[in-house]
Amino acid sequence: MPICDAQVHIWAAPTPARPWPADGPARAHRPTPLTAAELLAAMDRAGVDRAVLVPPSWEGDYNDVVLQAASGHPDRFAVMGRFDIAAPNPAERLAAWRATPGVLGCRVTFLSDDHRALLASGAVEPFWAAAEALDVPLMLLPPDQIPAIQAVAERHPRLRIVIDHLAMTSSRKDRAAFDTVAQILPLARCPNVAVKASALPCYTTEAYPFPGIRDDIEAVFDAFGPDRMFWGTDLSRLPCSYEQAIAHFTETLPFLDAAAKARVMGDGLCDWLGWAR
Repeated sequence: MPICDAQVHIWAAPTPARPWPADGPARAHRPTPLTAAELLAAMDRAGVDRAVLVPPSWEGDYNDVVLQAASGHPDRFAVMGRFDIAAPNPAERLAAWRATPGVLGCRVTFLSDDHRALLASGAVEPFWAAAEALDVPLMLLPPDQIPAIQAVAERHPRLRIVIDHLAMTSSRKDRAAFDTVAQILPLARCPNVAVKASALPCYTTEAYPFPGIRDDIEAVFDAFGPDRMFWGTDLSRLPCSYEQAIAHFTETLPFLDAAAKARVMGDGLCDWLGWAR
């Protein structure tokens, strides 16, 4: 069964020519960067065939590291990159971005006050419209903003949206985090919305096999099905091993049969993003 990790950050250390934001070091998942070479070695050990690379926010608005990795290993890596959603001419810029080798689409986080305000104000509408018209898939992280994203999905029914980490936020654990599941289930009514069941061990204080969150994952699976729920790790902050993160889905969730596992563990994601196998 091919396995594709729906999200991994790789990055480079700050330099004078490529500085980080002032608060970047405090937000980084670990003191030393996770490199493409280190990731490939970890994937080989764990049996992961592919990974979607997502540039982390703590190093700034750079896509260079992930693009270089995807260029060097197109059979292993592809990119959902950072994109300025507020800049003018989104259609022209999106067309150029999507034509970049190794690029599948864009990843946008609505975590900062500025991005939350943009979403609430409707100022992102030209970006949504352009992404829909150009068929550019999006990965979004919108904690506590699900109604706004549902409205976007309904206004733009051909816009492919993936909700990252079940829309959870890193400041919450256990029930405080997984109560978000009830909020995202209505999104399943929008056929253009999928979810990443990614980084889930990061939101529980339980150890592997994380029995307390099994029912939550099953509820998401029942709502979205095997073609719209995607496994992933956010490897650089996992509190368990890569192998355990895989086995959590392949060995400890009895509601996933063999066909569903194949879809959830990679085939569904590749089809959704248009990453040819």
